[in-house]
Amino acid sequence: MSTSHIQTIGIVGAGTMGNGIAQACATKGLKVVMVDISDAAVAKGMATVSASLDRLIKKDKITTEDKATALGLITGSTRYEDLTSAQLVIEAATENEALKVKILQQLDGLLAPEVILATNTSSISITKLAAVTQRADRFIGMHFFNPVPMMALVEIIRGLQTSDATHDAVKAMAEHLGKSPITVKNAPGFVVNRILVPMINEAFFVLAEGLASAEDIDAGMKLGCNHPIGPLALADMIGLDVCLAVMNVYVEEYNDSKYRPCPLLKEMVAAGYLGRKTGRGVYRY
Repeated sequence: MSTSHIQTIGIVGAGTMGNGIAQACATKGLKVVMVDISDAAVAKGMATVSASLDRLIKKDKITTEDKATALGLITGSTRYEDLTSAQLVIEAATENEALKVKILQQLDGLLAPEVILATNTSSISITKLAAVTQRADRFIGMHFFNPVPMMALVEIIRGLQTSDATHDAVKAMAEHLGKSPITVKNAPGFVVNRILVPMINEAFFVLAEGLASAEDIDAGMKLGCNHPIGPLALADMIGLDVCLAVMNVYVEEYNDSKYRPCPLLKEMVAAGYLGRKTGRGVYRY
């Protein structure tokens, strides 16, 4: 299936990732059907896209006509049946394996056999998810980065069963969106988080050992490695609990002590200092 066949994208989940993917597709002229469990969730997703497009108008990136055209291409729905017009359906629900399995099996039973099914997971095995469907060769991971409309990267993750044709069609589609996709084999953390989260964990070890202050560690990585934000401030943004959960997955899956979570990170999570969302992490907010 070439991208010329992918005219309509189905998206399950109208949250941060789902509505971001919807916007990225609609602004490139693709039809989108965005489904969520309630009318309120769908309306919230549509409102987020509208506000995001307004910001692009303010920055002179798009015109009001462009906004109207893009919004006109997105249909919101609470019915999975409305996804049957799509050639590619992207599941962008909460990062919960049981929930994703349930959704994917429902979609698998509903969609025509040639439809490609993708998941926007950041941590769950693509091979494992593919295996719960009857279309494992037409199943793939598309890991978009937040905020989706601004971030160029998409990790395209092949399960053991993913066919070359599926990979090529999805890669071409990502390029059509103006993204820069990278191809990754299935493994915990894929590429970016596999490198990023252990780096954050190491920053906590450096902090715990008193080698430098949090401010100086972050300044060092910003100025020395050209990172736009330091690793400790980034941990506060991501959530310290999320960073810890990812490290725990690596320890379990790779059975390698190099992924041992820093005791200070564990201690801070136990204290409820989870970062920006709780008003306090490495820094106070």
